[in-house]
Amino acid sequence: ELPMSEDFRYLGSISTTAGEIDAEVAHRIKAGWCKWRSASGVLCDKRIPTRLKGKFYRTAIRLAMLYWTECWATKKQHVDKMSVAEMRMLRWMCGKTRQDRIRNECIWQWVGVAPIEDKLRENRLRWFGHIQRRPTEAVVKRCDAVTVDGSGRGRDRPRLTLASVVNRDMDLLNL
Repeated sequence: ELPMSEDFRYLGSISTTAGEIDAEVAHRIKAGWCKWRSASGVLCDKRIPTRLKGKFYRTAIRLAMLYWTECWATKKQHVDKMSVAEMRMLRWMCGKTRQDRIRNECIWQWVGVAPIEDKLRENRLRWFGHIQRRPTEAVVKRCDAVTVDGSGRGRDRPRLTLASVVNRDMDLLNL
C-alpha cells in the first residue's frame, strides 16, 4: 500500500487534501523571494531611481508572487503573509528598515506600487468577470456550478469559497 501524501503538485500548483491554500501561499512567497535574489543587484543599487526599481518589481517579482492567484479563496492571514513579504522587499529596495518607522503608504508612494492586497482583489475580480462572460456550455462555467453529493457541511465553520470572497470584494468596492 502506498503512503498517503498531504500535498499534490500539478503544473506548479499545490493542492492539499484539506483543500487549504497555505502551502500554495508559502510557495508563491518563496517564488517571489527567488526572483528577488536573482535581481537584487539591480534592486539594491542606490544609483538606480526608486521609481524604476518599482517598475521592475511590478513586472518581474510581483508577477511571480501573483501567479495563479485568481482562483484563491484567500483568508486574511494569507493576504497578511503576502503583504509582509512584499513590504520587506520594498523597504529593502528603498534602503529603509522598520526601525526607520516609515509608513507603508509612503513606501508604496515612493516606489509607485499599489498594495498587493489590491492586486489580489483585482486579479480575482478580473477572473470572475471572465468566467461570467463565458457561455453557459463552457467547461469552466459548468465546473463552477458543480455540487458534490454527500459534501454536506459539518459542525465546523463553513469553508471559505471563491464565491464568498468575490462577493466580499464586490461589496468592498460597491459593485
